[in-house]
Amino acid sequence: MTVSFGWGPAGARALAAPAADRADRVDRADGAACVVVVDVLSFTTAVGVAVEAGTAVYPYRWRDESAAAYAREKDAVLAVGRGAATPEHPYSLSPAALRAAPSPARLVLPSPNGSTISAEAAAGGATVIAASLRNAGAVARRLAAHGYGGADRPLTVVAAGERWPDGSLRPALEDLLGAGAVLAALRAERPDLTLTPEATAAATLWTATKDPVAALRGCESGRELYAYGCARDVEVAAETDASAVVPVLVDGAFQEAP
Repeated sequence: MTVSFGWGPAGARALAAPAADRADRVDRADGAACVVVVDVLSFTTAVGVAVEAGTAVYPYRWRDESAAAYAREKDAVLAVGRGAATPEHPYSLSPAALRAAPSPARLVLPSPNGSTISAEAAAGGATVIAASLRNAGAVARRLAAHGYGGADRPLTVVAAGERWPDGSLRPALEDLLGAGAVLAALRAERPDLTLTPEATAAATLWTATKDPVAALRGCESGRELYAYGCARDVEVAAETDASAVVPVLVDGAFQEAP
């Protein structure tokens, strides 16, 4: 199978790694040539909004004192948690806040899910793309144009998901829908591609979803953001196919694909 779908950092690590590095090598391509990261209600929507404004976004796995040191190393602005943002420093994982703020040249964006997935995928040598509902169609067109998903250029779409209190993965509807939107659009562009059953199921769910805005508002992560007073982030994330920008990880930073 040349177009696969997985969940979380472990999924990215397993699907992006060369076959020689995996324990399970049955019916699997020799590592993904491209990994599409999907974190709809946080990371990849924020990346897309920032890159649209001309900002190079450096993903970072940890939100601790090392993130500040990394930002200084990159001469970049450090994004903080939504709750720590202020009018003087509005940069956070909030796509709405990033859209309203002045655009820095470089931004370090800590994220235990999206950034970690990006790092795992890049470590396997894959091209890494940030996708959301806002740019799903544009991502699919780029994938098709560059031959990703063919036998010699395997493709993996990874939904970030969330975390339960014990740290285990909580599959998230919004990320499943975002991944499905990319896969459905890619299937329309390249009906000859072979999708795994998991990838087919994600694409089918997206196609069957009549009101994605209502789905984002009503899903667990969406309800949490509304409760935190971040309703505008949900609305920005629901702007389906509003962007033609495809952020690609180059030299450690997400930048607009040429």
